[in-house]
Amino acid sequence: MADMRVNAVLSGAIAAMSVAASLLPTAVATAASCPDVEVIFARGRSEPPGIGRIGDAFVDALRADTPKSIGVYAVNYIADWDIVPGANDMSRHIQYMAANCPNTRLVPGGYSLGAAVVDVVLSATQSQFGFNSPLPPGIDNHIAAVALFGNGTHSIFGPVSAANNPIYGPKTIDQCNGDDPICNGIDPNTLVGNWSQHLQDAYIDSGLVSQAADFVTERL
Repeated sequence: MADMRVNAVLSGAIAAMSVAASLLPTAVATAASCPDVEVIFARGRSEPPGIGRIGDAFVDALRADTPKSIGVYAVNYIADWDIVPGANDMSRHIQYMAANCPNTRLVPGGYSLGAAVVDVVLSATQSQFGFNSPLPPGIDNHIAAVALFGNGTHSIFGPVSAANNPIYGPKTIDQCNGDDPICNGIDPNTLVGNWSQHLQDAYIDSGLVSQAADFVTERL
């Protein structure tokens, strides 16, 4: 019954986040050896391919925190408005790493639209609305921590946020900066005036990215 409720909310979340994405700012790894840790990061809307500025800052901070080897996988999606392709790609890479590098500790993460990608991956228990790669049971044992930034999902559809997930909640840090209108709830009256609080510089300069790296390091 609980899964049914979560899936019902998730269905609405996928549809609504796809519509709401217009408000957001604008390769499977085959390394010869498996890293100690793999960050699997989804960039924000309209950022160029890669893990984005927050992803880069997060990985840099993580590498400064731990001597463990850190691999990086950039979620492959257009990052325009549709989160489903990103969710499928992230889920498939998590499953690939769990099967081929079982001792590597996995760290899914995302900023803004990318955070919604993570929420779908960690909340969906069945295929729906184009998401066709739900994580199999037991995959959570490979996931050390989850790092989210500027996540609009939890302010709109709390039950499908990784932070509110009974399995992943204790492993998740869900960073929301100051008066960021996306993760604090989209209010048309404050969206424009507070928009700078949602941008990458605000998260990096506030120390929230470094704080997330500290949180993750403690769980590796």
